[in-house]
Amino acid sequence: MRVEKPSPGYGMKRREPRKAWIRISPWVIMGSLVVMVPIIIFTTMESIRTQRKNMYIMLTEKGAALIRSFEAGTRTGMMGADWSGARVQRLIMETAELPDIVYIMITDHDGTIMAHNQPMNIGKKYLSSTPPEPGGRRVHGKVVRMDNGVKVFEVYRRFYPSRGGIFLQRSRRPHMDWFSPHMIPQMERPPVQTIYLGLDMEPVEQIIRESIKQKIILTVSLLMYGLLGIVAIVIAQNYLSARASLSRVKALSDTLVEHMPIGLIVIGEKGTVLALNDVTERLLHVSAHQISGRESREVLPPEITSLVGEIRRPDDMAVREVRIPVQDRTMTFETSASILRDDENTFLGHIVLLRDITEIEHLKREMERKERLASIGSLAAGVAHEIRNPLSSIKGFATYFKERYRDIPEDQRIAGIMVGEVERLNRVITQLLEFARPMDLRRQTASLLEVVNGSLAMVENQAQERHVEIDRSGLGGEPFLCYMDRDKISQVLLNLFLNALEAMDNGGRLTVSLKPDDKNSHIMLSVSDTGHGIAPQDLDHVFDPYFTTKQSGTGLGLAITHKIMEAHGGYIKVESTQGQGTRVVVGVPAKGA
Repeated sequence: MRVEKPSPGYGMKRREPRKAWIRISPWVIMGSLVVMVPIIIFTTMESIRTQRKNMYIMLTEKGAALIRSFEAGTRTGMMGADWSGARVQRLIMETAELPDIVYIMITDHDGTIMAHNQPMNIGKKYLSSTPPEPGGRRVHGKVVRMDNGVKVFEVYRRFYPSRGGIFLQRSRRPHMDWFSPHMIPQMERPPVQTIYLGLDMEPVEQIIRESIKQKIILTVSLLMYGLLGIVAIVIAQNYLSARASLSRVKALSDTLVEHMPIGLIVIGEKGTVLALNDVTERLLHVSAHQISGRESREVLPPEITSLVGEIRRPDDMAVREVRIPVQDRTMTFETSASILRDDENTFLGHIVLLRDITEIEHLKREMERKERLASIGSLAAGVAHEIRNPLSSIKGFATYFKERYRDIPEDQRIAGIMVGEVERLNRVITQLLEFARPMDLRRQTASLLEVVNGSLAMVENQAQERHVEIDRSGLGGEPFLCYMDRDKISQVLLNLFLNALEAMDNGGRLTVSLKPDDKNSHIMLSVSDTGHGIAPQDLDHVFDPYFTTKQSGTGLGLAITHKIMEAHGGYIKVESTQGQGTRVVVGVPAKGA
């Protein structure tokens, strides 16, 4: 981007001295706290929750191991004949002497205590009993609070002392009590009993309290370090912003503006051109070195300068589509203009943006043309069907009169003219119907070079009669395989060749060439002649039906040609200079495209 440095006397406001670059807003600190505190608290609480969960798992495993040990001791005692519930009670009291065990008890299915390390509780109801699922061996654990307020981790599961492997004969049972059914599980169903083991949680709670204290200290430290880091980042950002402001204009012109896909023009407050990017140079075909610093009304198109003149208020933006003549063509631009200010709201001038929409306008016209042709084609098809029947009758009568008045030469001539004109009208109607009906393609992979040579062979005699030289040097020897309808493409080529020959009344040269179009995966065929050419105002209408500059033409040849190429997914373009010749470029889809 080329920029002319404005002089200080352009009426700009005097800028106040900048404030210190180290500025820390309290909102930054508050925002940082709002973001960081919940994250750190959540992380800390999640860590404490995980640690507590692991402690509970450890206590559950410890309780399960003690229950298994107790049941193993019970099974060892069951080997003797005098084992009973009293022995189990004694084993419970001895096991309860182990460290960290608060209580051990066994309850029946309704919560009645059958055995307890404190015998005075036997026979009472255990209100906090939670019998496990029937038949289950899974160990459960929960935190309970005793009557004295002490928290205990309770481990419980179904009580299985025998596992079904020990039994006594009925004659060997000295007496019956609550434990006796476990001695003979094969004869009597063991009762549903639950063993509860209470573990002291004070050591675990002490560990958790110490962990919480350490995590709180770590959390506060992390929060302080985070705030210090954010403050450091803000200070560094302010410092970098202060440095970047010294080169803001250069950064804008060299990076952002230069890579914009649209044209940009900066007009100063005095109306002089301050800057324009490379895209503007290409679009308007101007040089920044020649117009920078000059009055915009002298060097820019009036359509652009008038757009700037429409802006009256600071918030106004003028948007308009304009047509600007550029060299030998007229281009359409979508233009917008607005006021340009810096970060301190100082007026610098105006900025104009240019976007080339010439091709978009061409596509719009092409779509309108297709819609118009579709309507004309539908109407023409109906009219053609209605005309063909009377023509058949006229031809029949003309043939009849020609045969009847065979001896009268004048009548024979008139009848022959009638038959010829009817046949000509019939050919026009046939072309019209072909244009109106949907294109039916029979595609196959074929050599485009072979089709071109075949079509040229069909027009060689006419070329010789017109003294036209056919130049095949651009065809080469490559077959150029395409996926196409051979007959339709041959029809396209014949139409182009015949049009070229008719354009060269006094002889000339017909040049045909083939080359790949890698950009679109097509094979590009070029047909050039040295004829009289096409007038500029007629170029946009050459594919319209019934548009012709020939005295005997129907105006449907190129329209059908365009439709055939469109049905193939190809393209056709016409370039012509009046008095010098015409070049038609056809793109045929290559094999595999």
